[in-house]
Amino acid sequence: MEQARPKSYFIDMDGVLMRGAAPIPGAAEFIGRLTERGAKFLLLTNNSLFTPRDLRLRLARSGLEVPAEAIYTSAMATARFLHTQAPDGTAFVIGESGLTTALHEVGYTLTDTNPDYVVLGETRFFSFERVTHATRLVAAGARFVATNPDVAGPTNAGIEPATGAFAALISSASGVRPYFVGKPNPLMMRTALNAIDAHSEDSVMIGDNMDTDMIMGLESGLETILVLSGVTGRQDMERYSYGPTRVLDSVAEIMP
Repeated sequence: MEQARPKSYFIDMDGVLMRGAAPIPGAAEFIGRLTERGAKFLLLTNNSLFTPRDLRLRLARSGLEVPAEAIYTSAMATARFLHTQAPDGTAFVIGESGLTTALHEVGYTLTDTNPDYVVLGETRFFSFERVTHATRLVAAGARFVATNPDVAGPTNAGIEPATGAFAALISSASGVRPYFVGKPNPLMMRTALNAIDAHSEDSVMIGDNMDTDMIMGLESGLETILVLSGVTGRQDMERYSYGPTRVLDSVAEIMP
């Protein structure tokens, strides 16, 4: 009997494979099973701070062996979106190397003067002067794009403001709403599917967040698996009008 073709897997990182700097128990074995089975997989993250090579090293230090080409960030999705909208365009960027590298790779030029786009990503070096300049550029007609809508992110010391919070500041001051490319926008899912030549009907989205991972997978026509190792608890699911295909404690239970 012919063995069934393995499905393609799209996997969130934080809360699914990692918790802080530590791997979630069973995550390394799950990645190993995907590799042994020959299944296509791609890690999807709204983190735009780092390049795939940076994230590969972070994962490797925690015992998770994932090649850089199997990591897809909201910065990469944003760069591909901009390339389709205005090839070889210009952008004023508030963000770090993950975003600026992705934009350079699609032929974008970064400028402070009369850019086509103002692009906002995650950053740890936020300045009032750059926010003011971005606000003025958007108010003057530059199109406003942000990598992801997350308003806060977890750290060891507690939550910290994230891209969505800073986007709200610029939006409130300029009167212009940004276009968010990252999760839960199905656009990120479609570009991720294209990146590994996968098809929605044969693919699975694995995540820990009902508001981003699950709704993106659902709206993109994928099978969805919610793991309870991250931000969503079993009791939290009752308040949603939609649900995942399956609910598991962690990726340790997934057999590709």
